Amino acid sequence: MNWMRLVELLKGQKVYLQTHNYPDPDALASAYGMQVFLRAHGVETTICYAGNIEKNSTKRMIEEFGIEAVHIDELKDMKESDYIVTIDAQKHNSNITDFPGDEVACIDHHPTIVPYFYQYSDIRICGACASIVADYFRQSDVNLDVNTATALLYGVKMDTDSFNRGVTDFDIEMFGYLHKVANNYKITSLYNSNMEIEDLYAYGEAIRNIKIYDNVGFARISFDCPDALIAMISDFILGLDVVELSVVYATRSGGYKFSVRNETDIYHAGTITQKALQGIGGGGGHFSMAGGFMTKDGLESLGENPNFMIRQRFMDVIAQELEEYNKRQ
Repeated sequence: MNWMRLVELLKGQKVYLQTHNYPDPDALASAYGMQVFLRAHGVETTICYAGNIEKNSTKRMIEEFGIEAVHIDELKDMKESDYIVTIDAQKHNSNITDFPGDEVACIDHHPTIVPYFYQYSDIRICGACASIVADYFRQSDVNLDVNTATALLYGVKMDTDSFNRGVTDFDIEMFGYLHKVANNYKITSLYNSNMEIEDLYAYGEAIRNIKIYDNVGFARISFDCPDALIAMISDFILGLDVVELSVVYATRSGGYKFSVRNETDIYHAGTITQKALQGIGGGGGHFSMAGGFMTKDGLESLGENPNFMIRQRFMDVIAQELEEYNKRQ
């Protein structure tokens, strides 16, 4: 990471910080932190996204930290010559819309699925994108104020499930750095208010539809619900003592949105998701967590019993992964 090179690239340009389409706390905290960092170096930016900010808890986070995030429909003046920095996402991923501007830089913590040349790239595999952004403050002389530190630490806490999922030594290091400055009372308050009454319907639906094969738990939600909620339910299913890998999916735009969680040292959630959905959608992610989608055409191609076929596709890939793992031992 060379933060001076990023600043030099963006100076004098109209700059947008684009998150993935359904920004979660980590994406919003990362974009906000980078906005504060760049402003300290004379670079003004606009945080933007294309989908929806779905949960009231996420909207509350925006209010608490004073984050201004603009929907693409309100950005009528974006030009092809404007600069875009993708935050917590990468160009060509399924969860980010292609805006008119030029994606010159990327700051993300996910594995690269579709390679793309950026003029500046900082892609580090870790638990949270907010950890990477925190490092920009640590490596420079920019003052880390309480509000920014709190937002970043909340992003780290949420994306690592309170340091229980996908966390790395780097995340722990950034936690120590942020914790000294952050308002931890505010973080606790936000974290404890993360579930909404409506979320219980999705949990109930998932519980009614759960299927367990060996150590793999599947749950389907027959109605649309936020990405963050699908991920929470996937974590919930993983908490069952007989489940070591969970696959949760919910109706979305005629297809399905997937969240996959893994707690074994055998499987790779991102690889499994990518292979299982190949040809009918797409996906990818980390060793312990991944996301994916199935298109309407992909769903229709599965025939009269699509849920059985989804489970079968995942179980086939899991069996292949287990066979390859055993060969390496």
